[in-house]
Amino acid sequence: MFAQERLGVAASLALRHRVRAELLDHLARLGPAGLASRHSASLASQLVEQVEALDGYVARYRPQRLLAIIQPLLVLTAVAWLDWLAALFLVLSAPLIPLFMALVGMGAERLNREQFEAVSRLSGHFIDRVRAVSTLQLFGRTREATDEVHAAADDYRRRSLRTLRVAFLSSAVLEFFASVAIAVVAIYVGFGLLGYIGYGPSSELTLYSGLLVLLLAPEFFQPLRVLSQHYHDRAAALGAADGLVALLDADVEALRGVSEETDPAPAGELVRLEGACVDYPGRGRVLGPLDLTLVPGEVVTVTAPSGGGKSTLLQLLAGFLGPDEGVRRTAPGLTFAWMDQRPLLVQGSLADNLRLAAPEADDANLVAALQHAGLGELLARLPEGLATVVGSAAPGSPAGRPSAWHWPGSSCPTPRWCCSTSPLASLDTETEARVISALGELAEQGRCLVIATHHPALMALADRHLALDADAGALP
Repeated sequence: MFAQERLGVAASLALRHRVRAELLDHLARLGPAGLASRHSASLASQLVEQVEALDGYVARYRPQRLLAIIQPLLVLTAVAWLDWLAALFLVLSAPLIPLFMALVGMGAERLNREQFEAVSRLSGHFIDRVRAVSTLQLFGRTREATDEVHAAADDYRRRSLRTLRVAFLSSAVLEFFASVAIAVVAIYVGFGLLGYIGYGPSSELTLYSGLLVLLLAPEFFQPLRVLSQHYHDRAAALGAADGLVALLDADVEALRGVSEETDPAPAGELVRLEGACVDYPGRGRVLGPLDLTLVPGEVVTVTAPSGGGKSTLLQLLAGFLGPDEGVRRTAPGLTFAWMDQRPLLVQGSLADNLRLAAPEADDANLVAALQHAGLGELLARLPEGLATVVGSAAPGSPAGRPSAWHWPGSSCPTPRWCCSTSPLASLDTETEARVISALGELAEQGRCLVIATHHPALMALADRHLALDADAGALP
């Protein structure tokens, strides 16, 4: 038993580690554009809860399924050697347990699938309310939002109890049939010993053989009964697997569009678009046909009306999207930095956040980068320095626009070009000046900057301006 549990847990850990690694690799291949339609809370639920739901199937159900075949066969062989008629009773009653397991399991699988969908919706619902708590307070809608969360949680509670009812019902039904089968064997042995049955080997029953058959009968059903207890693990795993397979089936190639040309961009160029077009399902063409070339040290600003394709162009240049028509060429070994309009601080220390960009950077590199970003004074005021906990829920955590800097002494590749969306949004005048100066330094260092903005100061910094028209084309 110890070896069985130990090997089952080891196999479960290996499988969950492999599934999570495959999921994370697939999410990385999908990129920001492929994940735009998926809620982060739902993805987190799949990576944590749905992957964990595979544990019971691998660690308990599969080993027990093998035992449920081997052990009954051994017991049946021993009983048949003692009394073939008692063995026949066991053989006739054995299929009832798998039959009712299958019938109950079909309903349990459906309920578990609905339960996982409900918890994903609940996670997204709760995260959305937390993110919008300031807006809800401003409009006096906190009580309504709280009631909505309570209602969603209560719906999940009801679904969970429904799944538990099915699990308990299945166990009760299987225990009933096992008890009935054992009782039939006991009646046969009793009447055989009393001489009331004269058919077959019943007349040859002795106290020894009859008692041994009675002791072996429960052992015949025991592995099947244990298997029934773990059958809800199978149902939960199949329900979770449906959601995981649907995520893994998301077509990366369809998102990437037309494959990029094998020939790299010509020497001296970073990225080249030739007749590139991007189409979205239900919206048609949102960008293109577009010809564009990016070279080192150039600052390019992009303007367009709302929904005119600015973000799509930046995602196309970064490789998050592929052209549905046309060609995208990139320089060999090209690295880039992405400065999104919605910066994110992960839960952890300030150093943890910085090392997401440069995992091998030491504390001196981190301090130098913060000073370069204009956060040196703030760092000096923090009692715990780089160990200060930051994140969306950390009180007093430093906030700022994301930036791409060279890390002195670090082996992290220096980006050769940068994409940014509205880098000056919601900044005060002093911080705006710092960001504009920093962007100018990046351009002087030979980086190419592509900035989606309408800010006059950034427009003045640009060497070239690209205006996307309402027909998804471009006016150079």
